[in-house]
Amino acid sequence: MRKYSLALDNTMKTRNLADPVGERTLLEARGRSALERVLKRSIDVAVSLAVLVLGFPFFLAIGLLIKLTSRGPVFFKQRRVGENGRPFFLYKFRSMKIGCDDSIHREFTQNYIQGQEPQTSLDGEAVALYKIVDDPRITAIGGFLRRTSLDELPQFINILRNEMSVVGPRPPMEYEYEHYDDWHKLRVKIKPGLTGLWQVSGRSTVPFQEMVMLDLYYIEHWSLKMDLNIMIKTVPVMLAGTGGY
Repeated sequence: MRKYSLALDNTMKTRNLADPVGERTLLEARGRSALERVLKRSIDVAVSLAVLVLGFPFFLAIGLLIKLTSRGPVFFKQRRVGENGRPFFLYKFRSMKIGCDDSIHREFTQNYIQGQEPQTSLDGEAVALYKIVDDPRITAIGGFLRRTSLDELPQFINILRNEMSVVGPRPPMEYEYEHYDDWHKLRVKIKPGLTGLWQVSGRSTVPFQEMVMLDLYYIEHWSLKMDLNIMIKTVPVMLAGTGGY
């Protein structure tokens, strides 16, 4: 991942942060060959089917744990902003108590976009964290699911529905998108992903502006090789339990 960090540093040094990449550049970057696009979609479908079929017993176990430890449905769905601003319903394993007020997350999201100061880690060490610490809405099993990103697994259904890709920018929530500057919105010019450069570059330790730059770097420099590298690096990130989104 170091090579992406260095390339991103160089990109940020040579561009105005308020206008990091032009619309034309992104459109040109999206213009990959028809074969590359077909291969990317084929990989999405193959990976999704493999995970959903082979992981079905594991999914059942997660669902049982959710039902045994909290009241409410196994799955949670939420409207997100997809490719070119089109909304869709994103699926997750439920990690929160039902009927929670989302004002905590709305306030956090607005502050994050505006460049809030990072918090420290749970054990008090001086580690920058851009996430809600001790979120009272999270269930007992939900905290584990989020740390390991297991709550994200149902999004392979979204991938099969062609609403998402395995690799790409994470889809923002609608109330998050409302606070975006124009250049932030360029990150939704392509299909959102289950994982991406942000996830394997620090996730909750990455400030918002840098997260957007990572997404724009991915859009400009996308290749099948990059996708495969990101997918391979996602597994140890999940095992390390460095947070979710």
